[in-house]
Amino acid sequence: MARTRTYKRLEKSFVHSVMLFVGRVFGKTAAFFNTVFKFCDRKLTIMIVPHSQGRVINFRTNIFSLGAAFLFFIGVLVSFFYFNRRTTGSVREAVRLQEENRKTLASLDELRDENNNLLQTAERFQDTLSQALALIGINQSALSKTSNQNSDLASLFNMREVARGSVKETADIRELSNYLENSVQPIEQIGKMLQIQGAMLSDTPNIWPVKGGLGHFSMAFGQALHPITGQWYIHKGLDISTYRSGDPVISTANGQVVTVTYDASFGNYIIIQHKYGYYTRYAHLQSTRVKTGQFVSQGDVIGTIGNSGVSTGAHLHYEVHIGSDVVDPAKYVNIKLKG
Repeated sequence: MARTRTYKRLEKSFVHSVMLFVGRVFGKTAAFFNTVFKFCDRKLTIMIVPHSQGRVINFRTNIFSLGAAFLFFIGVLVSFFYFNRRTTGSVREAVRLQEENRKTLASLDELRDENNNLLQTAERFQDTLSQALALIGINQSALSKTSNQNSDLASLFNMREVARGSVKETADIRELSNYLENSVQPIEQIGKMLQIQGAMLSDTPNIWPVKGGLGHFSMAFGQALHPITGQWYIHKGLDISTYRSGDPVISTANGQVVTVTYDASFGNYIIIQHKYGYYTRYAHLQSTRVKTGQFVSQGDVIGTIGNSGVSTGAHLHYEVHIGSDVVDPAKYVNIKLKG
């Protein structure tokens, strides 16, 4: 019981102390605000005295109203500078956008000029392609039908009279793209034909038989005086001289070596069989570098110029046969040079 009473007294004493402390805090706070209120409620008289004999203007206010008016003025001033800065920034942004718009318009004009140039180039391309297809005999009916339906350049140019602005340029480019896509097939046909022609050129004798295009005609094909017997005879080949022995001789077309031998008249000679009934003979060689049955490609070295057999000097005797007929090799050495 004694201990319980002690706790009760301590509890009452603590609560009493807390209440006194809170009361003092609230009392001082109330006194502070009361002092502030009295200070702000102090009356002030503001007088405006003109330099002339005019009437003196005065009005009464208090510190609170004066402070509120001052804060209001400061707020208005800060708002003015803030919005003025925002307005200045907006003006600058508008100027920047106008400049960008000007540059964009200039770029658009340039794009339109380039688009017109592209269309003119496409028109020339169409004419050139049509002429090329006609020359090589490719059927243009399918291309013309597709062009008339989808992407004919005539309709492309007519559209330019209808469309306007950027939509016009977009439509032009779309139509041009469609036309070029439809032009791929005939161009591929041209490429295939050129590839076939290239293969045919490689399979038929058509290049200079001495590597690097060296040498000159020393005796043509046809009727000639024999340099040793002095009798007229038919020279069945073409003599090419470089004034020396040892220059490399090349195959003038793809083919298979069918003869590598020596003859008292031709000396060391080689015969190569080619496609389409062509044969070529290379005679009076100093040396041979192929064997019978060997396949050679156009431009491969098969031997060297010499003076073997019946010959008055180092030269290459070159013949071209079509089946059993001997033809003038001069017609088959002027297409291109290789080696």
